[in-house]
Amino acid sequence: MSYIPDNALIIQSDRSVLLEVHSPKANAARDAIAPFAELVKSPEHIHTYQISPLSIWNARAAGMPVVEMIAALRSHSKYPMPEAIAQELETLGNRYGLTTIDRVDDTLLLTMVDLPLAELLSRDRDVSQFLAQRRSDLVFEVDPAHRGVLKQALLIAGYPAEDLAGYVDGDRLEVELRETCRSGQPFGLRDYQTEAVAAFYQAGLARGGSGTIVLPCGAGKTMVGLAAIATIQENTLILTSSLTSVRQWQRELLDKTNLAPDSIAEYSGESKQTAPITLATYQILSYRSSKTDEFPHFQLFSARAWGLIIYDEVHLLPAPIFRITAQLQARRRLGLTATLIREDGKEGDVFALIGPKRYDVPWRELEGQGFIAPAECTEIRVAQDPAGQMEYALAAKRHQFRIAAENPRKNTVVQSLLAKLPGHRILIIGEYLDQLNALAKLTGLPLVTGKTSQPERDRLYDEFRAGKITGLILSRVGNFALDLPDADVLIQVSGKYGSRQEEAQRLGRVLRPKSDGRAAQFYTLVSLRTCEEDFARHRQLFLSEQGYLYRIESNG
Repeated sequence: MSYIPDNALIIQSDRSVLLEVHSPKANAARDAIAPFAELVKSPEHIHTYQISPLSIWNARAAGMPVVEMIAALRSHSKYPMPEAIAQELETLGNRYGLTTIDRVDDTLLLTMVDLPLAELLSRDRDVSQFLAQRRSDLVFEVDPAHRGVLKQALLIAGYPAEDLAGYVDGDRLEVELRETCRSGQPFGLRDYQTEAVAAFYQAGLARGGSGTIVLPCGAGKTMVGLAAIATIQENTLILTSSLTSVRQWQRELLDKTNLAPDSIAEYSGESKQTAPITLATYQILSYRSSKTDEFPHFQLFSARAWGLIIYDEVHLLPAPIFRITAQLQARRRLGLTATLIREDGKEGDVFALIGPKRYDVPWRELEGQGFIAPAECTEIRVAQDPAGQMEYALAAKRHQFRIAAENPRKNTVVQSLLAKLPGHRILIIGEYLDQLNALAKLTGLPLVTGKTSQPERDRLYDEFRAGKITGLILSRVGNFALDLPDADVLIQVSGKYGSRQEEAQRLGRVLRPKSDGRAAQFYTLVSLRTCEEDFARHRQLFLSEQGYLYRIESNG
């Protein structure tokens, strides 16, 4: 068996790929495999990648030939690559593009590569229901309304379609990015932001114009969205996770483009206006008065001739928005997210309906370049008092997590951390309102929850940004799209059952680079000898996998 010690990869037959970080060829190996292998975890010494059908098809959609994937693995492997891996790459990789969707004389056509595949898929229960008239042995007409759901069905069948049917033009909109913001600060896109937009747009070809950009929190995904709007120059609908995020997009659009205020509108519970740039929340679009009613706000998707739809925080996209997106395949679609991890496992729907992953950069790579702040993660294990221990022991299993999460002794730890961290900009975040209300009374810090009015939220966020208040207590509203760049300490007093997605979002609240280069500090408080420790291990593993050092301290 040949062995090349300087090479960085160890390829295993379960399609996992280990990368030795300290190898002299580690960077070259990472760059070679990143397009077709998903980074699973990246602790200090060995990074683990996984090759999956979806990761292979993402790379094929981006134009990477299968032979390049195999060559990348062979040339960087310490040991001979298992032949089964090469065969699997070839088998799965060559499936992409065996079905194509195209437009001929305003008719949508699905073309199969050969007759056996045409017969196989035309008899597939899920695929066949979306095929219309058979024009020839290999070609089927497709109702334009079924373009999205057909792509979903083909993905499930294992033959993802290459969609070359293109897009309709939206109404024209002249947009330019400023070199100097209205606020007076210089502005320019970072190299990776420019690369992300180019990977999405692909010079206007039909192969581009749809897909997802994956960048860490604090890396400027909104700037990528602004640059995409300026590239396409057409009316744009921006969908995001909260009214706070809507207002942040408004601020950035006005600050960094030449758009006038009347070119930007908000479609929300408070205002139902449209303009060339319209911002809406997933919540308002998903609203209906009962489970059997129609979604009354879906009409927004046809209110204007949109040339681009941006899905911010695409990992949070609710099922109803997937449903309407399946009908919007003739519009350009850009997904923005810090993580493609979905707790519901619908990454395949993002691939089929929003588009393949076009670009991503690991958290630690941007940290090394100074674009996001380094972070120190500490778990503090807090003992319960004897009464709390007994209450936990006697409680039904379904109630134990909340008892552990609301351990009153955590309040004392929060107080000691605040005393230890004078001069820092601190966010305290948790799951349970009773716990957060008690902390607000104890610390005197303002509390923001889902019941806090939007004007009051905006006022508190503005005061935090201006330094008038040094800390905020946040409920789950702090998980999403919150632009508080000076926050450098986050104290997590309770969370949602070890959710990796939530951990990524919360860490992202403090990852904006600091003007003085200081590190962010992320504290998690966990009740000792409870189920909360088990869930914390899941979150700890996620942070370790992302490459963050994780320290454990005991308090009592």
